[in-house]
Amino acid sequence: MMEPYKLYYWPTIQGRGEFVRLALEEADVPYVDVARGKGGLKAMTELIAGGSDPRASFAPPILQAGELMIGQTANILMFLGARHKLAPRSEAGRLWCNQLQLTIADIVGEAHDTHHPISVNMYYEEQARESKARARDFATERIPKYLDYFESVLRANQSRGGWTVGSRLTYVDLSLFQLLDGLRYGFPKAMAAYEGRWPGLQRMAGRVAARPRIAAYLASKRRLANNEDDVFRHYPELEQGVRLRPTRE
Repeated sequence: MMEPYKLYYWPTIQGRGEFVRLALEEADVPYVDVARGKGGLKAMTELIAGGSDPRASFAPPILQAGELMIGQTANILMFLGARHKLAPRSEAGRLWCNQLQLTIADIVGEAHDTHHPISVNMYYEEQARESKARARDFATERIPKYLDYFESVLRANQSRGGWTVGSRLTYVDLSLFQLLDGLRYGFPKAMAAYEGRWPGLQRMAGRVAARPRIAAYLASKRRLANNEDDVFRHYPELEQGVRLRPTRE
């Protein structure tokens, strides 16, 4: 049996670590969610403090695989994808997966900035006015731009089985599922208004959720609930007065 991976991430939120958790669950490999155990949060904060190790990660998530310490969500997923058949074997296919994952990271960052548009060191309430403007642009312009793009990628690959890359599920499909889930939580009115605009993404996300290991994980206590300390947050006032364009112009 392989030595369990060690995942270092905040213990009370899905956040960027959830993209890694989904890959580990689908791969059916043993792992320890370190910060959720006794003394784990202290171990994680010491790991990202820097110290004298020039390879220290700037922030979690961090995956420990034997002697390897791998930081950054996309980097971790590229590693897991190659090791556990969650990415194509070809270099071109692996690079394409990584490119799409980095694009997902872009929209996740923009989603976070809807509630922290000025500084992560300030509370949401201290920048609520600016958050409304940022959220308005995100809901009306950025969500459609990103999801239209991912829908087109799926459409271009539809003859190969309905997945995003190649002919079988990759970590990109898992991450798109997580992205849609987070957007539905954070911006339920916007996502309801756009219902039907991205049928390929909706079908693919449904297939991900129905996969036995993912379905079991989603129904388990290991799957943390969305909350307002997370990357995707639901503040109803951020959707007030937003005028949406449900169909492509």
